[in-house]
Amino acid sequence: MRIPNGKKILLALASLLLCFQFSYSQSPIKDSVRLEDIVVTGSKIEISRKLVPLSVSQVSRKDIENSGQINILPALNTYVPGIFVTERNVLGFGVSTGGSGAISMRGVSGSPNTEILMLIDGHPQYQGIFGHPLADAYVASDVEKVEVIRGPASILYGSNAMGGAINIITKKQREEGLKINLGAAYGSFNTQKYYGTIGYKKDQLSVFASVNHDQTDGIRANTDFNITNGYTKVGYELSKHFDLTADFSIAKFNGNDNGSVYAAPVPFNIDITRGKASVALENKHDKLEGAFKLYHNFGTHDLSNGFHSTDNNSGLMFYQTLRLFTGSNITVGTDIKQYGGKVNQTAVKDSLITVNESAVYAYAQQALLDNVSLSAGLRLEHNSKYGTELVPFAGLTYNPSLHTTIKTSVSKGFRSPTVMEMYLYAPNPELKPERMMNYEVSWLQSALENRLQFDFTAYLIKGTNLIEVTPGVPPVMTRKNLGAFTNKGLEFSTKYFLSQNLYLNVNYSYLNLEKPVLAAPRQQVNINVNYTYKIWTLNVSSQYIEKLYTFIVSTPTQLTTKTLNYNLLNARLSAKPTKSLELFVAGNNLLNQKYEINYGYPMPGIYFNTGFNVRL
Repeated sequence: MRIPNGKKILLALASLLLCFQFSYSQSPIKDSVRLEDIVVTGSKIEISRKLVPLSVSQVSRKDIENSGQINILPALNTYVPGIFVTERNVLGFGVSTGGSGAISMRGVSGSPNTEILMLIDGHPQYQGIFGHPLADAYVASDVEKVEVIRGPASILYGSNAMGGAINIITKKQREEGLKINLGAAYGSFNTQKYYGTIGYKKDQLSVFASVNHDQTDGIRANTDFNITNGYTKVGYELSKHFDLTADFSIAKFNGNDNGSVYAAPVPFNIDITRGKASVALENKHDKLEGAFKLYHNFGTHDLSNGFHSTDNNSGLMFYQTLRLFTGSNITVGTDIKQYGGKVNQTAVKDSLITVNESAVYAYAQQALLDNVSLSAGLRLEHNSKYGTELVPFAGLTYNPSLHTTIKTSVSKGFRSPTVMEMYLYAPNPELKPERMMNYEVSWLQSALENRLQFDFTAYLIKGTNLIEVTPGVPPVMTRKNLGAFTNKGLEFSTKYFLSQNLYLNVNYSYLNLEKPVLAAPRQQVNINVNYTYKIWTLNVSSQYIEKLYTFIVSTPTQLTTKTLNYNLLNARLSAKPTKSLELFVAGNNLLNQKYEINYGYPMPGIYFNTGFNVRL
């Protein structure tokens, strides 16, 4: 495949090479940066990332803090290749027409976004009727780290993980005693943030709680937004083998939208409440490890066009990993869930509609010849509306040396039709699931005592049975399983600890689309540099986007599209005059680029914010 030439990309890579040369004059690095990434999302137990045949990226709490993002999703753009998140304002993603927060991974996306599964501590998070996550509910201050599976994760997580999965792992108080964090920020467009967290641990008991409030006037008239959310997590160590955890979160947000700038203003308001609760009992023995989890997600949506809905998404998860002998892991599990809700419009108004899903799965990993590991899995999913779906997986990991890993896998992903697609708008209750096959090979390499780490992935995706609206005039429009696509691409990412004080993160992705897809750029380069000197920390990030589709209209005789290229530069400078106080100032879009991600919603030029964090 031919990769288009770009001077900005070449300059970025040249700068990276210069940075590598500079590294040899730096001071020694602490052992902490040379530890292997340990992930759980790709196997449901803690395991080295290089032993997981899936492509897994990890974003640390420190990376999230350095990004300065209020919401977690935009921070992922900086650190994870192949992912793109749409935005339309300095704060607030919204819902319905004009809403943003859609996630594209390797060109797999949708409107609404139902092909990428959001998880919180391993629990699925999506709206029970429309099937999409609510991006505004994911607050950065509650997050310990984020793990991203780039590619199908349906073998472990079922529906909606067709194109990938994002697992937000929340904070847990680990240190004995009491810890309090307080912070506030103020910026352009009267954007404000206030937050407080408290953590307490004594013996077997741990508690973490947070309260956040964010608001903005918005970048245009009538685009204000505000959100208040609270989160509590309680853990108790029953014994050295069993841990009990319970959590609860609630978020209330309200936002206004004036519509596209290319049309007359159409004021639109959303008033949404989202919440979740879960309980987990985890066990960990030498030969056996797993968990039993219960979760319940709920929400109420009130829109200014008169739409009102209540929804829920509830279920249980049970899985155990057995280590029969050295190098062998066998995971078996079952998932049971119910999702759905009520709306006050359409032909099914005021009727409770629910969908039940149940699944059993097995996933095995076996080491061979000291440096080869084979993986295979099978999931059997039953849906109360369309029947049974079979999900196979196979992978191989080869370690020719301590610092080199070659991985390859073949995996299937699928997405069940949503309640909205079957019963609300252009409905068809006979819809079948969308399906996708993913073929990929990866090379992971480390050097310089693990100070330099990079991975390179090539993939081919073939999707079938895509749900599309057939042409027609309402109310005769309907949805059918008609679509198909082929995507292929390359992903590259590297982390380089040049010294104890200087850290570099770079990722690049190239995407070849058979058909145009909104919010799926052909090329994307993200460069992030973090430098610390005494009390000062400087974080500079740059994002280059090439051929981003912002507008696609297809008719039987013509295809009309609009694409965009842009380059963003952001910076954040912080100082710690005392051990407990941090002061910061941040600037975004410092090149004053004129661009829009959602068509008709121009993004702001240069804007700033400043604030403080206190840790007691």
